[in-house]
Amino acid sequence: MSFSTDAWARNAALYEKTRTMPFNQELASGQLSEQAFRHYMIQDAHYLLAFGRALAVAAAKADHADGVVQFADAAKNAVVVERSLHEGFMKQFGIDAETFASTPLSPASHHYTSFLIATAWSAPYPVALAALLPCFWIYAEIGRDIHSRATRPNPYGAWIDTYAGEEFHALVREVIASVDQAAEKASPQTRDEMHRAYTHAAQLEWMFWDSAYRLGEWAV
Repeated sequence: MSFSTDAWARNAALYEKTRTMPFNQELASGQLSEQAFRHYMIQDAHYLLAFGRALAVAAAKADHADGVVQFADAAKNAVVVERSLHEGFMKQFGIDAETFASTPLSPASHHYTSFLIATAWSAPYPVALAALLPCFWIYAEIGRDIHSRATRPNPYGAWIDTYAGEEFHALVREVIASVDQAAEKASPQTRDEMHRAYTHAAQLEWMFWDSAYRLGEWAV
């Protein structure tokens, strides 16, 4: 069994909990509050910059040239998407550069980005990839699910279309293949570490959306 097949099966219940959480249900129905979506957009832009940094570190650790190119490109794309958020969704929902810059990472965003960057720097290459995989894979599957049942017209239709598109899913398939390739060469101990990293990142995916729904911020 491939690492990805095993990881998805082990975390199937967590994925279902993520798929059916209030944020994603209301996003699909178009009933999500604009305040929650604005919160999400700001935190996602912060997150993508950190995600890009973690991908760049993973690229530097890659044990073959194709991996360097693949994850360096992914790092670049994360930053490009972050910039497009400012020009597209943020402008549409009235979030200017000053508002974005003055809004700190929420506790959930801080936890997630810190975990990814720390893992990318300190863990072996296969473990770093396993930690990065949920952001690609869960987003793709959630996007496809929401797209299949979304109410139309939907105020969040452009976001839904972005993550349900074939271009993004093709990228995700390539990342899954690279993670499986790295896992095949890894020791049993490293594969165990990969599973722990994957599960923790998947939990943080849930926390990220839940925090946006609750407008999570620092208590003190």
